[in-house]
Amino acid sequence: MTSENTFRWVLLAGLLVVLPVALYHRLRSLSTKEHLDRMQEGLFILITLRLAGLATLMSIVTYLVNPSRMAWGAVPMPEWLRWTGAALLALCAVFLTWTLHSLGKNLTDTVVTREAHTLVTTGPYRWVRHPFYVSVLFLAASCALLAANGFIFASALAVFTMMALRTRIEERNLVERFGDEYRRYMERTGAFFPRL
Repeated sequence: MTSENTFRWVLLAGLLVVLPVALYHRLRSLSTKEHLDRMQEGLFILITLRLAGLATLMSIVTYLVNPSRMAWGAVPMPEWLRWTGAALLALCAVFLTWTLHSLGKNLTDTVVTREAHTLVTTGPYRWVRHPFYVSVLFLAASCALLAANGFIFASALAVFTMMALRTRIEERNLVERFGDEYRRYMERTGAFFPRL
């Protein structure tokens, strides 16, 4: 039987791989020093997304520091399922790195396109239009499985839901920016899952 500490260490190790990669690309995208109008995503999504993100982050940190403080959200789970979370976290690290590398300086934390924004259709963007959001879903699921915690999953699912809701605004901006090129891209690729 695997101890709770083992799952905590695996989760921490995974996050210590994923978060620096995300931070590097985030800081790189900020080097443009461009002002982004976050209000375009709407006040409800703006606030709810960030509160859900904060709740998810705080619950993961609380679990890592002292799992007994998150015991109220614990879900009985077989060990093999928790180890599936570890495998998913490893896949997420690769997928997120690939996604962020492909996106480059186009990365934003909102629906606005940058002044020098380019249409990315390579890497994972060849198959789906929003692989970053898929990465967030994988990361959320892997953390929830490793921690065996329903609250972590619910709050992370709220983050993904808010991101998914704002895609219509983001895609409207992309259509305005790239016109028929983006419309053709939408026809051949799925939003979150590849088209068959």
